[in-house]
Amino acid sequence: MTIATPPSAAWRYERGRVFSVARAAGIRGSGSSQKRSYPFRIPVEGHGWVSCHLLRLVGFGYTESLSNSFVFQEAQEEEGKNDHVLRKLQESVDSNPDDASLHFNLGVFLWEKEEQEWKEKSAEHFVRSAKLNPQNGDAFRYLGHYYARVSVDTQRAFKCYQRSVTLNPNDSDSGEALCDLLDLGGKETLEIAVCREASEKSPRAFWAFRRLGYLQLHQNKWSEAVQSLQHAIRGYPSCADLWEALGLAYQRLGMFTAAIKSYGRVIELEDSRIFALVESGNIFLMLGSFRKGIEQFRQALEISPKSVSAHYGLASGLLSLSKECTNLGAFRWGTSLLEEASKVAKSTTCLAGNVSCIWKLHGDIQLAYAKCLPWLEENWNLEIDEEAFSNSILNWKRSCCLSAISANYSYQRALHLAPWQANIYTDIAISSDLICSLKEDDKHNPNSWQLPEKMSLGGLLLEGDNNEFWVTLGFVSGHNALKQHAFIRGLQLDVSLAVAWACLGKLYRKEGEKQLARQAFDSARSIDPSLALPWAGMSADTHARDPTTDEAYESCLRAVQILPVAEFQIGLAKLALLSGHLSSSQVFGAIQQAVQHAPYYPESHNLNGLVCEARCDYQSAVASYRLARCAINTFSGSILKSHLRDISFNIARSLSKAGNALDAVQECEDLKKEGLLDAQGLQIYAISLWQIGENDLALSVARDLAASVSAMEQASRATSVSFICKFLYKISGQESAIISILKMPKELFQNSKISFVVSAIDALDESNKLESVVSSSRYFLASHEEIARMHCLVALGKLVKQGSEHCLGFENGVHHLRKALHMFPNSVLIRNLLGYLLLSSQEGEDAHSASRCCIVDPSHSPNKEGSKSAFEILGAGAVACFASGMSNQKFSFPTCRYRCMSGPGAIQQLQKWLHREPWNHNARYLLILNFLQKAREERFPRHLCTIIERLNFVAISNHLYLKKDTCCQYQKFQLLLCASEISLQGGDHLGCVNHAENASTLLLPDCYLFFAHLQLCRAYVAKDDFKNLRKEYIKCLELKTDYCIGWLCLKFMDSHHELQNDLSISELNFKECSKERKSSCNKWMALFDLLQGLISVQNQDFLCAEEFLAQACSLSDTESCIFLCHGVICMELARQQCDSQYLSHAIKSLMKAQEISLIPLPFVPTLLAQAEASRGSKAKWEKNLCLEWFSWPPEVRPAELFLQMHLLARHSKSGSESSSCVEPYQSQQRWVLRAIHLNPSCLRYWKVLQKLMQ
Repeated sequence: MTIATPPSAAWRYERGRVFSVARAAGIRGSGSSQKRSYPFRIPVEGHGWVSCHLLRLVGFGYTESLSNSFVFQEAQEEEGKNDHVLRKLQESVDSNPDDASLHFNLGVFLWEKEEQEWKEKSAEHFVRSAKLNPQNGDAFRYLGHYYARVSVDTQRAFKCYQRSVTLNPNDSDSGEALCDLLDLGGKETLEIAVCREASEKSPRAFWAFRRLGYLQLHQNKWSEAVQSLQHAIRGYPSCADLWEALGLAYQRLGMFTAAIKSYGRVIELEDSRIFALVESGNIFLMLGSFRKGIEQFRQALEISPKSVSAHYGLASGLLSLSKECTNLGAFRWGTSLLEEASKVAKSTTCLAGNVSCIWKLHGDIQLAYAKCLPWLEENWNLEIDEEAFSNSILNWKRSCCLSAISANYSYQRALHLAPWQANIYTDIAISSDLICSLKEDDKHNPNSWQLPEKMSLGGLLLEGDNNEFWVTLGFVSGHNALKQHAFIRGLQLDVSLAVAWACLGKLYRKEGEKQLARQAFDSARSIDPSLALPWAGMSADTHARDPTTDEAYESCLRAVQILPVAEFQIGLAKLALLSGHLSSSQVFGAIQQAVQHAPYYPESHNLNGLVCEARCDYQSAVASYRLARCAINTFSGSILKSHLRDISFNIARSLSKAGNALDAVQECEDLKKEGLLDAQGLQIYAISLWQIGENDLALSVARDLAASVSAMEQASRATSVSFICKFLYKISGQESAIISILKMPKELFQNSKISFVVSAIDALDESNKLESVVSSSRYFLASHEEIARMHCLVALGKLVKQGSEHCLGFENGVHHLRKALHMFPNSVLIRNLLGYLLLSSQEGEDAHSASRCCIVDPSHSPNKEGSKSAFEILGAGAVACFASGMSNQKFSFPTCRYRCMSGPGAIQQLQKWLHREPWNHNARYLLILNFLQKAREERFPRHLCTIIERLNFVAISNHLYLKKDTCCQYQKFQLLLCASEISLQGGDHLGCVNHAENASTLLLPDCYLFFAHLQLCRAYVAKDDFKNLRKEYIKCLELKTDYCIGWLCLKFMDSHHELQNDLSISELNFKECSKERKSSCNKWMALFDLLQGLISVQNQDFLCAEEFLAQACSLSDTESCIFLCHGVICMELARQQCDSQYLSHAIKSLMKAQEISLIPLPFVPTLLAQAEASRGSKAKWEKNLCLEWFSWPPEVRPAELFLQMHLLARHSKSGSESSSCVEPYQSQQRWVLRAIHLNPSCLRYWKVLQKLMQ
């Protein structure tokens, strides 16, 4: 609610200000006085006829300089000459007594004199002029001034002004004066008629439109006022009053955008306009732009610090903005805004303490503060002081209670000033109910009316038909019968009242009426889906509806997003625990807010600990669990030992995971002393003892657990047996665990959970001793998901059992998963594991299939620890094949025969993944690598380099990479090399060296560090630092690597810079490395021969180059680029030696390259055309030139291609129609011109054109 001047009051204020100026000056004081030119002239002796307008300049004291007015310049310099002018004017009148213009000019001259006798004489001349020329409206205007100001004859003045306006509707002086007289006489209708008549006569009667607009504004005729004011603004575009009035009219019509623009124009013209600032601020608040509204009110207060409207608007804006922040979860920010709003509202009560709405606003702010104030959670250590924790919560409650009491007091003051306002009664009821809840005052007489109920009834006495008041009564009442009656009465008044249905459903659920509660919630949700309570009720109503845990979680999440209250947030965390969404960021944010608003609930702290534990933040989890124990000891009336036991188990488990095994053991021993150590506690106790090295005690605890297995329930028994098997494997080893499993009763293995544990141990046992146990336990796999998981486990077992000493049996595992995928094609787990194994097999062909295996699910959920997601496989698969990113032929032509085109799509999916999980370092890592691949394809454009730099900076600064494990170190190694490459491409050689040197210091195997020193070699080449280049080259030879591409790069660098004398070292290392890759050995040897061939070409040794490339072709018959290179070298040898045999080899290789290529390769048809032309085959020459044309995308065709088409067009004249299949009706000259257009610097093209022109 905002205070704004009522329309009538605003109009009277503005009209009074405007009209007072008009009455004082004759013209509206808007800075837009009109200058008139007078058509009549008077004779002056010695100077002929002079314009009367110049006389006005002299008489009125204007300071304008006119170069041709000698008479009036002298009159301005010597005041005595006025008498001379007067005498001349009088003589002119005497000589021509029937000339109306002379009488008028003399009257104007006399009118400017201050003495009254001169005014009377001027009036006589005006009367004479009017009689002689009744069409002179100016004479009637001056007569009107005379009768209105000198002789004070209103009736005559009215008639004179009316006559003047009738003759000249554009005369603003007469029009304003006439309307002033009518306004003083209270003749508003006649005033409107005069303005309307003038506006209809002349579209330039802007004074009439202005006056009419003000009058229509006063009569609340907003639409008509807008039209009149818009027309008036054309005449007075810099009049702030008009813009302000137009803004008010727009505002009343609901055209808020137009109103804001009008008020903005007012502020531009006069930045001290309080009314425009306040009203524009009110509109911004109404539209939800609270920050802009607050800015307007602050600006108004700078101009007028005591403006009540500005104070009220600022407090309202701060309150609205704080509610927006609270809904977003920014409670501390919202609290700070409310504190400022409270100060502003308090100062407003000092300015206008007798206004009810101001006190109500202050109460609203204090009530919102009591609900919004968060409990400031301190940085509690692992050892928490229970007394300090209790005091912090009590202080927080006290602050909230004081704020609620202050709100109640403000509402009472508002009610005292306006006892007829029924809604204030309900405000007092709500604040009183909040005070009771904060004070925990539950001791009341059930037969007596409580204060909240009484105040609600007070509001109903005034407005008994207000359905919202009935809902408020039901909300604050402590009697279920009265609650039900109030809600039903509200629905009788309005059956579509969704909040009443929702509250009724909550009441029925509390009473155990599940069916009625379900119907009420359904009705509320169908009426208003944006209401939170029905969604929360649906998620809690699991028995009546039987929804899945995922559906219940989604419903509760919807409720939390609509209304973030602690009860809904705690319920969301409970459902997340059941559905496996504890690590979700939405659950984390919700439970953090619940802790801030319900710190006295042990559940909030316990669930917060579970969420932190799911996110691997074990220290925070321990602290939260300890807070939960303090809360249950301090604020719970009756303490159940089972609750304390569960919290203690959680503490011990988190301590164990955090590495504080000693504290975990102490927790378990305390539970053991109290007799609360059950099967779950024994498991934690055993693990903690094992962590501190007490293996014997740990085994003893495991035996105690095994002894109690027979007395457990089925679910607990399966968990305990699974733990015992895994624990024995950890402590005693594989053989001992297998022996113990074989001794166990067979009945214990009749469970799918135990079957997985036993199968996992059997997968690592090459002797298959557990085969009978495993086969019998697999009969208890019930669901398709369990069967799919078992297939994955079997595939992993084949990797171990059927692999060699140094290599896993990837082929066997992949073969089994492919068979399983035919049975379960929709299994995400099988697809992801198959993709992961294909990527890990280190075979180039498998990398292309990996990305096709996985299916990226839009409803992605976090993966279990150890498994790979579809996003990871898709991102890694796109990086594994360099050719997979070559989708844009503008930069390169794909030669990979697998057509793995997932590169661009992979980047989009990885971006979505990172957007959903911004904390996920794997998502950012894979996105950086994919962006690097894209940048390499597009020749490192600046915008992609900038993106990679920013992502890399965030990734490297992650504290995760401070860990010393190989996985984290390898990712950091790749990121540093990526940063080094970007620096190298950007010309930052120093940065390139620094990043590569940092990568070379990481704790990784030598085969990886090799590439850091290889990158240093590239950096020193760019810097021309050959001394350090040789040093890093030798370091690479010392480290060695298992990756063939590393030796190829080193060989290439050696050939360019002659870094060693013995060239066979890198060759021997490469051959040794390639032999380890059995299936791809020939491919790598072919690439090595290709490299040697290119080196020979560089040395101009084409015969050796041909031998190397021929050998490469024999080793790999699937790489079109190798055959292309061989064909080019053979053609060069045929040219040099004039040997047709080389020409035949060239044609054979080029045709092979053309045959095995995915797409028509450019250059190959041209080379074939040249070769066929050398053999005298004109038809094949023409055919291949046509193929060359279609090998190029239209947007990248080079200039030389158009020149070749010119040759084709020239030969087509002889009867061949080959050129017509390219582009018909193109002449030779046209082809050459197009070539010149693409490359105008080529002189050869110009010479060809010159010959054609001749």
